[in-house]
Amino acid sequence: MITIFSAPKAFTDPHISLIQRNAIRSWLALGEQVEVLLLGDEPGLSEAARSLGVRLIPIADRATSGAPRLSALFSAAHQAARHQILCYLNADIILLEYFLDSIKRVAGHLESFLIVGQRWDVAIDEDLFAGGDWQERLRSKLQDGGELHPPMGSDYFVFPSNQFHNIPEFALGRAGWDNWMIYQARHLKIPVIDASRAITVVHQEHDYAHLPGGEPHYRHPESDHNVLLAGGMETMFRLRDADWILSEKELRRKSFAEWEWPRKLEADWIAALGSGMVAKLVRMAFHPRQTARYFLKAGLRRPDPAAGQNSRKQGA
Repeated sequence: MITIFSAPKAFTDPHISLIQRNAIRSWLALGEQVEVLLLGDEPGLSEAARSLGVRLIPIADRATSGAPRLSALFSAAHQAARHQILCYLNADIILLEYFLDSIKRVAGHLESFLIVGQRWDVAIDEDLFAGGDWQERLRSKLQDGGELHPPMGSDYFVFPSNQFHNIPEFALGRAGWDNWMIYQARHLKIPVIDASRAITVVHQEHDYAHLPGGEPHYRHPESDHNVLLAGGMETMFRLRDADWILSEKELRRKSFAEWEWPRKLEADWIAALGSGMVAKLVRMAFHPRQTARYFLKAGLRRPDPAAGQNSRKQGA
């Protein structure tokens, strides 16, 4: 049915190890229709894969910081997957029992698609599989302290295996690449389905001690590089730019009233034109205040020719 692939962090920090094991076990709990691939060579990953009974594929291709490159991960998953539907997941994301049912509903109606959605954030500090009904305990935690994450990005991507073979060399764990996934699907006229109303995924909260200074990933220089690789800020699509909706009752195109206007017009133009100068001009036209501030700052930074001449005369 589906191959789930992920690139976990090192299994050296006790809390990171705990939440990653919780996540992977939740994937395996979906049953025999699910294949799980772990990719990378992080410390402790080999032992974790062996103890969990899942396949491990070493990945050596890395960015300057040591973060895996997304292109290498996707290429390895395409080659190794046994199923025709793939799902990339961050390794701290827990899936619940109805995940597969939702995927089957989409695959039964569409040949091409990209499924994305919001996550729920909750603090987990226990082995959910230590005993009892783990899903019931998790739902209780969600009711007591869970928060729906703002629709700024996506932690899971579900798509047929004939899609996303040409991935830029994004650094994993940095901002930008998840936005590009939504943009690229829209650009290729692949339905982008916001499944937030049908699929509940749970993100187990953690700190950013694995990043320089403990800062969030969007402040990392490689996030800026990811945006450049994606084609610039105009390609930073979000969940609001999905053009289909999956709810518990139906799969359908997004209605007129559900779009954010005029953002829809901007996204439609950029998706049609692709990244490049024309798309940049479209973005500038839809954001006049930002455009005005940019040119104002550029004018203020412009060097004074007379000052340069005076400096040269003094140097002479």
